[in-house]
Amino acid sequence: MGKITGFKEYKRQNFSLAPVHERIKHSNEFVTPASKEEMELQGARCMDCGVPFCHSSYGCPLGNLIPQFNDQVYRDKWENAFRSLMSTNNFPEFTGRVCPATCETACVLGLNDDAVTIKGIEYSIIERAYEEGWMKAQIPKVCTGKKVAVVGSGPAGLSVANQLNKAGHAVSVYERDKRIGGLVRYGIPNFKLDKKKVVQRRVDIMAEEGVEFITEAHVGVDIPLKSLQEQYNAVVLCGGASLPRDLPIQNRDANNIHFAMEFLSQCNSRIEGEEIPKEKEILATAKHVVVIGGGDTGSDCVGNSVRQGAASITQIELMPKAPLERTDGMPWPTYPRVFKLSSSQEEGCELDYNILSKSFIKDENNNVTGINCARIEWGDKGFTEIDGSEFILKADIIFLAMGFLGPEQTGMIEELSLETDPRSNVATNNYATSVEGIFSAGDMRRGQSLVVWAIHEGRECAIAVDEFLSQKPTLLNARSKSLYEKR
Repeated sequence: MGKITGFKEYKRQNFSLAPVHERIKHSNEFVTPASKEEMELQGARCMDCGVPFCHSSYGCPLGNLIPQFNDQVYRDKWENAFRSLMSTNNFPEFTGRVCPATCETACVLGLNDDAVTIKGIEYSIIERAYEEGWMKAQIPKVCTGKKVAVVGSGPAGLSVANQLNKAGHAVSVYERDKRIGGLVRYGIPNFKLDKKKVVQRRVDIMAEEGVEFITEAHVGVDIPLKSLQEQYNAVVLCGGASLPRDLPIQNRDANNIHFAMEFLSQCNSRIEGEEIPKEKEILATAKHVVVIGGGDTGSDCVGNSVRQGAASITQIELMPKAPLERTDGMPWPTYPRVFKLSSSQEEGCELDYNILSKSFIKDENNNVTGINCARIEWGDKGFTEIDGSEFILKADIIFLAMGFLGPEQTGMIEELSLETDPRSNVATNNYATSVEGIFSAGDMRRGQSLVVWAIHEGRECAIAVDEFLSQKPTLLNARSKSLYEKR
């Protein structure tokens, strides 16, 4: 490293966030990055550790060359840092915004000091690349004559499409929604990841590079999967794990109880100018909101509810509150499940843990008015309800954010009788499904996970598809030279 003692001389500097009272007035991103010079000093904090766990399996699933691009940023070699970053990560503009930064929790410096601000450096590299014009369409130099259909345009689908297009295959991406992006388009709130400025910007480059995008095309429903089999040399299923976990308790049929993704996707659609029929509108405005589920999806419901002017917001969780620091059960460099208040929760939300939802309450018009709850205690064999702890939570609207069970079983899986694993995900052998020529990647294959894992899945699946098409070992691997290599 160029500044061998940099970690001793410079303190970690995070990006600044707009004050709560300002940012809740809009749905735009509210992060202010550090300056170029400040980020170069942050790059100097990378400490030339003997074994850099940040890009191991404990840190970044993509194997990003983190010490390398940190050093290049410190040395003011930003374009080189961009080439290094793009050699392993197809979409750093996504991960630099929404990744939980497992690389940082695996940083060696983080053992006894503040970890290197890897996520901030990644964000700064890719945004500078756009500003300087380094990030631009790179048309493949070869054409194999092979055609591949990718079903689903989330991060896994986009990743596999991007990689296979680089290899010279003709790639068509089918998306059932009106716009490309899947989870990053419709699930993640706009204030965390801007759809027009960030997502569409990247999709436009892929289209210029030759990837064909076909929207409002619901494969397995409107378009038989078998028809894609006939038209293409290979098909990759990246439909995600979109089947939400329900809460089948008494009065579940009451009005204004919604799955989180119904609310989140509508919020993003509205921001992009889509018309929402009056009778289908889901709005938190002036309502007492209860979010069931304490994870990121629930937190996203909180942030959108704040911006819509909810009367009150309560987020409840069945599980106990996570510890504030690592325990013996989560040693470094594993990712620690510690408590951290999200930016949305900071904006105005009551949090409560160890809460059991026993039944919904509704009025004579079948509108939900509350939840019968009880407090619980956890033990080795599960939880027990605390006697006399029952209480009622007032609620005009409820969002169920309790995770996902797996991919939708009707449609594509049912049509071809694809084998599934015990968790109902599509079963694969090196990303190949039980039907020849059909592959799968992302949450549809591994279950609900992170955007960075979806990108990794897409890259690895592309290798399997390329080898299937070429019938020989592929040069398209996780460490291959990128089309963004300087020429």
